Amino acid sequence: MAMLLRRVAVGITKPNVSPVNGRFLLRNTASSTGGSTAEEREARATWIKPLNLPIEVVAPEVAEIIELEKARQFQGLELIPSENFCARAVMEAVGSIMTNSYSEGYPGARYYGGIEYADMIENLCKERALEAFRLDPAKWGVNVQTFTGSIANFLTYTALLKPHERIMSLDLPHGGHLSHGYQTATKKISLVSVFFETMPYRLDESTGYIDYDGMERSASLFRPKLIVAGATAYSRLYDYARIRKICDKHKAIMLADMAHLAGLVAADVIPSPFEYADIVTTTTNKSLRGPRGALIFFRKGVKEINKKGEEVLYDYEDKINSAVFPGFQGSPHNHKIAGLAIALKQATTPEYKAYQQQVLNNSSKFAQCLIEKGYELVSGGTDNHLVLINLKIKGIDGSRLEKVLDWVHIAANKNTVPGDVSAMVPGGIRMGTPALTSRGFLEADFVKVAEFFDEALKLALKIKAAEPKGAKLKDFEATMQLNKEFQSEISKLRREVEEFSKQFPTVGFEKETMKYRLKNRVLRHMQSFAAESG
Repeated sequence: MAMLLRRVAVGITKPNVSPVNGRFLLRNTASSTGGSTAEEREARATWIKPLNLPIEVVAPEVAEIIELEKARQFQGLELIPSENFCARAVMEAVGSIMTNSYSEGYPGARYYGGIEYADMIENLCKERALEAFRLDPAKWGVNVQTFTGSIANFLTYTALLKPHERIMSLDLPHGGHLSHGYQTATKKISLVSVFFETMPYRLDESTGYIDYDGMERSASLFRPKLIVAGATAYSRLYDYARIRKICDKHKAIMLADMAHLAGLVAADVIPSPFEYADIVTTTTNKSLRGPRGALIFFRKGVKEINKKGEEVLYDYEDKINSAVFPGFQGSPHNHKIAGLAIALKQATTPEYKAYQQQVLNNSSKFAQCLIEKGYELVSGGTDNHLVLINLKIKGIDGSRLEKVLDWVHIAANKNTVPGDVSAMVPGGIRMGTPALTSRGFLEADFVKVAEFFDEALKLALKIKAAEPKGAKLKDFEATMQLNKEFQSEISKLRREVEEFSKQFPTVGFEKETMKYRLKNRVLRHMQSFAAESG
């Protein structure tokens, strides 16, 4: 062995080192015929075998969490308007071998080899994106590589604006989104407001509708380079034509962020922003019902004829594509692009249009039931997939109600409403219908959902009345845990919610494959809280 190692050191022979049962074998490759030996194939099996084992064997703790999440989705009522249930085919693509490849760049101009099928799936996805929204490829292009809606928005700003140029968008407490730029009197909350100068437009608080006259007055003073038409908690439709006129008056770019509305737009059940906007961005996982990701649509072709009679072309495509790569992102997520291609194909079917129409019908019925029960909806109702409830007249905040809803297995989210000063203890709750509609809920089912919500609110008010003065959210939780009557009422309502929810189909997996169908979620909450508080 010592002689062999000395020969290796001076380059007389080159060894092949293979691990076998924890030991290393040295083989002189000089006599090799070009293929590995049986002994070597046996050795490499030690690292190949785990690559084809199922998740239950390789990572049982992860498999357990996934099974618990299946039970949560099956037994609960999912009312967060930004969430939905992916189709099984979409999830199969996202979990496919398309995740293995790197493909920095764009189809036909990559920085890696072995990307012919990445090119195929990206081109297919782009074609389907234009088809889903009925767009002429001579007039519109699309980038399908961005990872999230927030990134898509930020990269669009960096592509088309210089640092510190001006953006106008809906104020966050009035239903806007962080990625449109948000700052308080003392702090720039969103990075968008750090790199650009942002100014909000707002709702008319007497109606709950966007104050377009106020927007126009502010634009005359602020002179924005870009105006965002988009929201995350606005239950009415945008007047895109009015915003287009304001943009034209100030030579501003109009960006429509339809992240929440994309599925409804694709199904042609609400007005489309494409007739008016220069840029349209969207996430792909909300009402569109695809995997997590984003799209940036941009105008192409002739923009105008100048005074000399010459054609002026849109210059968005190269700028946006360059901002995405190499400006910010690396390789696109080919597995998600594959899943998106499937979701976009589904978005062109009659079944999809029927689904989106039912989303609207359910939302309208849900809003009606809540109003009849004495709830105040911001804007007085809804024209889309969500409702935003102002809880202030009920005497409770969104944080406490969200907590009770979670205990009884209803997923909703606290949300700011006009007049709020804190996003952590806001005065509203936001709910939507896309996810439960995916599970087959109809109008009559949302009547029952409204009843469950009302019972949860009444229970939240009882707990709040029993908490000490000046109490915080953790005191609210402690009050519930120390009172057996509250615990009993929560358990009773949770059982009713779960029995109701379990009547409906699952999406993406079969009930028969589930490990858990009954889990005491409130008990887990109590145990978690007890552990945290010592």
